Amino acid sequence: MTPSSLSTSEVSDLVARIEQGDRVALARAISRVENETPGSIAILDACFPRTGRAFRIGVTGPPGAGKSTLVTRLAQEYRSRGETVAIVAVDPTSPFTGGALLGDRVRMGELAGDDGVFIRSMATRGSMGGLAVQTAQVCDVFDAAGFSRILIETVGVGQSELEVAQTADSTTVVLVPESGDAVQAMKAGLMEIGDLFVVNKADRDGADRAVFAIRSALELRSIRSEWNVPVLLTAASIGRGVSEYVERLEEHLAFLAGRGDLERRRRERLSQRLDDLVRDRLWSGFRSRVTRESRESLVVAMLERRMTPHVAADRLLESAERAASPTAPPTASPTAPPRDAET
Repeated sequence: MTPSSLSTSEVSDLVARIEQGDRVALARAISRVENETPGSIAILDACFPRTGRAFRIGVTGPPGAGKSTLVTRLAQEYRSRGETVAIVAVDPTSPFTGGALLGDRVRMGELAGDDGVFIRSMATRGSMGGLAVQTAQVCDVFDAAGFSRILIETVGVGQSELEVAQTADSTTVVLVPESGDAVQAMKAGLMEIGDLFVVNKADRDGADRAVFAIRSALELRSIRSEWNVPVLLTAASIGRGVSEYVERLEEHLAFLAGRGDLERRRRERLSQRLDDLVRDRLWSGFRSRVTRESRESLVVAMLERRMTPHVAADRLLESAERAASPTAPPTASPTAPPRDAET
């Protein structure tokens, strides 16, 4: 059943309850925002003036690196320091339900019962905005709710690792001692986005070699910074190295704030988010004005080499424009360029 839209007073009441620590209201608001149900934009608009206070920490890396265990220990360490913690665990999408496949409470059960921690699994739905928009919006709700630290754990595959850099104030790349991880990280572009690197499961053989490999790879980074990127050793399963990890995260926050880089990163993040939202709305509007049949006919024409991709795109755009302005006279159909023209 699709939730009904919310009135202005209902949105105000919901956000007020969120600020007062009502976990049921918080869960309800996040569900509406994540699923883009009626009233979700009104909730986000009401939350936005209350955001900008939380420190957002991205934790990413390849599968099997122990990110969930590390995030659990990180949350516990922050709680011991009096911080409130929200966790956004980005999971693969179930092909059957569209929901999060792994589930947050399966992996982070040790945090259950702590009112200062709120965990939410999000599915990577493959929408236009993807992780960058969906996660940022959920983080805004947590921010408005007063959580001081928001931990964003990504699934560790595909484009999501790179998108997390647009969502977080500070990004940690988690690797493991096994040979080849550092090379894979470089291939995936992770070396460029990491503000901190953690070699987790450091109680295994090869941890020191992994640290050396990562530090060597950091020397090749194309973007230089005055921040000396730390490479830390942790064994999250037994809590080793987590306190030092938190200390370095807080050092990075102070470094960013002191140089004005925190504001710059947040400005760039909002700029990217604006572009993503506009692109998403333009694409949605375009798709709504173009029939599946007309699009498929153009794909067939390209497949049979009767039409170039550029000409097909022009035809599709003209069709969408006519649908948007049905009184406008049709434009002349473009002529396909010669076959030797590059498309």
